[in-house]
Amino acid sequence: MDDQNNKKGYDDFFKPEEPKQPEQELKPSYYYSYGPMTNDSLQPAPSAPQTSSEEIGEAYSGQAENEQPQPPQLRTFSTSGPGKPAFQVREKKGTSFKSVFISFLAGVVVVGGLMYTADVRNWFTPTVESVATTQTEKGASGDSAATSGSTASMAAARPDNIAQLFETASPAVVKIETFVKPQTNRSGSSLFDDPFFRQFFGDNYPGTTDQQQEQGGELQQSGIGTGFFFDSTGYILTNQHVIGDADEIRITVQGYDKPFTAKLLGSSYDLDLAVVKIEGEKAFPTLPLGSSDDINIGDWVVAIGNPYGFDHTITAGVLSAKERPIDIQDANGERNYKHLLQTDASINPGNSGGPLLNIKGEVIGINTAVSSQAQGIGFAIPTSTITEVLDSLKNNTEIPKEPAPFIGAELTDMNEEFAKQLGIEEKEGALVRSVYYNSPAYVAGLKQYDVIVGVEGKKLSTTDALIKEIQSHKVGEEVEFNIIRQQEEMTITVTIGDRNAFGLEE
Repeated sequence: MDDQNNKKGYDDFFKPEEPKQPEQELKPSYYYSYGPMTNDSLQPAPSAPQTSSEEIGEAYSGQAENEQPQPPQLRTFSTSGPGKPAFQVREKKGTSFKSVFISFLAGVVVVGGLMYTADVRNWFTPTVESVATTQTEKGASGDSAATSGSTASMAAARPDNIAQLFETASPAVVKIETFVKPQTNRSGSSLFDDPFFRQFFGDNYPGTTDQQQEQGGELQQSGIGTGFFFDSTGYILTNQHVIGDADEIRITVQGYDKPFTAKLLGSSYDLDLAVVKIEGEKAFPTLPLGSSDDINIGDWVVAIGNPYGFDHTITAGVLSAKERPIDIQDANGERNYKHLLQTDASINPGNSGGPLLNIKGEVIGINTAVSSQAQGIGFAIPTSTITEVLDSLKNNTEIPKEPAPFIGAELTDMNEEFAKQLGIEEKEGALVRSVYYNSPAYVAGLKQYDVIVGVEGKKLSTTDALIKEIQSHKVGEEVEFNIIRQQEEMTITVTIGDRNAFGLEE
């Protein structure tokens, strides 16, 4: 009786799966999870009256491998007519002990050899070690290319050298405190007093104008920020909005009991960069400037600064995007940031001016601002912008402005009313309202009431589209404009000029 029950369980286990119902929708495998078998899944499939589930199970069990010491009987179905048995039984010849023993020895040799080879060549654990090796080599050589499929899939793994990076870079990061005279009534004098800061960081920072405390006699603290040494003789790079119009700048350096008083050398409101200098008896630790062009979106970055006055705080994240433009209005004008790096590394009040580092410990940007209405959206000025003006800031010389392509004409969108007055059917394009004297448009012969409908055969329906097209060309490049003048279509060639050379505001 026990043998019969055991046999039935064996048969049910090897019972073939029931076919799926045609109306059942197939879904990807991730919609399902493994779990215990249900009783329904163990019910035998319907069969012919003359064939029992035990017989069907025996037929399937007969397909077991020859390695079984005593394989079950194999029953084959026949096609005999009425009156004949429904099936015939054929007994399989047993296997000799010698064959079983030889097979056992061969299996031992093969399996043992495979286990030894796998252990020596480390077949089953290549991913962890190869990824660790790749990350180490990447940190040493800067090679961002993946060397294998498994390495590429783990390229975003968090680097394991952040602690070492912080230990090396932290001494070169300084705390900047600015102070103003209380009788001086100025607007936007520091990071925490102007709308620029409040737009990004909010107003609830201890140390704003309403909560200032007198320090150093008549001076009152106006803000806290971050900077870093880029020259061992005491040159520090930071944001211009950290310095503002401070009457005194104090720098706290690791390893020194008292803060240094810094001198402002050069600054740029447009670029939001500034260089200050302190004097010391020995060389200061520095951070190397890396290339922001070489870092890729998704690469790990690290920020070090003094958020909310918590000195030398480190945060980590990834590079979220590049070439981000933002425009911010403050009491002194409008800052037009271009080419910014975007990161999700935590940046807070006090981080401004601090370094954004790659995993090799190189500065690839200066943390500048975050959006107070979002999480994980921070911006940094890339080193591609910094290196172009660093010498000018250091030597307090004028910083050349980036070329601004323009033609020197005031434009407005065409509409149905303008088209009616000009007697033309064209209702799209840019109407020339006026032309600046001696501008590229003036020299080329562009006149008031001309309608610019395209550039080099490319139709442009709005003024914004035309301006973007002009800015896409380089200063000094000759460009053909398609215009309508007095109901006639014609073309004129304009040499793109530089707005800065004409002293015009954008």
